[in-house]
Amino acid sequence: MKVLVTGAAGYIGSHTCISLHEAGFDFVVFDNLCNSSQESLSRVEKIIGKKIEFVKGDIRDKKALDEVFSKYEIDSVIHFAGLKAVGESVTNPLEYYDNNINGTLVLLEVMKKHNCKKIVFSSSATVYGDPHTTPIKENFPVGATTNPYGRTKYFIEEILRDVYISDNDFKIVLLRYFNPVGAHESGTIGEDPNGIPNNLMPFIAQTAVGKREFLSVFGGDYETHDGTGVRDYIHVVDLAAGHVKALEKINSINEVLTVNLGTGNGYSVLDMIKAFENTSGKKVAYKIVDRRAGDIAKCFADPSYAKETLDWEATKGIEQMCSDTWNWQSNNPNGYKS
Repeated sequence: MKVLVTGAAGYIGSHTCISLHEAGFDFVVFDNLCNSSQESLSRVEKIIGKKIEFVKGDIRDKKALDEVFSKYEIDSVIHFAGLKAVGESVTNPLEYYDNNINGTLVLLEVMKKHNCKKIVFSSSATVYGDPHTTPIKENFPVGATTNPYGRTKYFIEEILRDVYISDNDFKIVLLRYFNPVGAHESGTIGEDPNGIPNNLMPFIAQTAVGKREFLSVFGGDYETHDGTGVRDYIHVVDLAAGHVKALEKINSINEVLTVNLGTGNGYSVLDMIKAFENTSGKKVAYKIVDRRAGDIAKCFADPSYAKETLDWEATKGIEQMCSDTWNWQSNNPNGYKS
């Protein structure tokens, strides 16, 4: 029996492949490479010492997915595949609704056809919108999202809940990520966004390595300790481990299980810049510019439910997040293109 990992060539997916291998899971990779590189999978193969079964395809392509389920004995799915940039989603909402929501509908139809009823979904803390208080618990209100990307995650969560209501044999885990950063300790795989980064850490790293002149800090007038946005940054290796814990738990659940994956610590943009400078020994030039559409002031998790239900907790602190990011970026200044 195998795990189908959609979007596995991406940042979180590639790290999760390593965690799955280490935990003894067999898996098949499905990715259209629209915002990722097959080189990441080649490097994962070197890390795990094993050939990866990779199928290039789009989750909106029912025929391609059907062939994968027919060829392999797929027992469960970890669903990463989706567009994920907040700013881009505001500019191109239809593309996000088509790719993320329509793609998930096609995936679920094929899963149902092949009687595959276990799925771990890559959701996001953006479903909470702009929370009134922090830290954020799983029972906080959702749906008042501030951007189309977040709305696609919220809508997919609701679709999955409806699927469970229609068929209680489905086993569904919704993992609401906070802000993934860092890289594998080997420095051979990491975050490699196409074009201008949408996330903070790759922008910091690319500025430190000289690829960018300066970092744009979107907004310096938020109600935070230094005016810049506060987020819960979680090491991608910790995040990957959360998916393994979810798969190990999935057979025993009898409800849609919703879990925050975060550290419980909130750091501002300027906090992260300072930590990165201290770790790398590099100066990071930055300019504070206007706020970015769809952003909020504070967002960090209460991770206690993840510990209670999945026996999972983040183990890597801000120093390791920064040092692993710098190890990846300094060894791969042009990402996988190098």
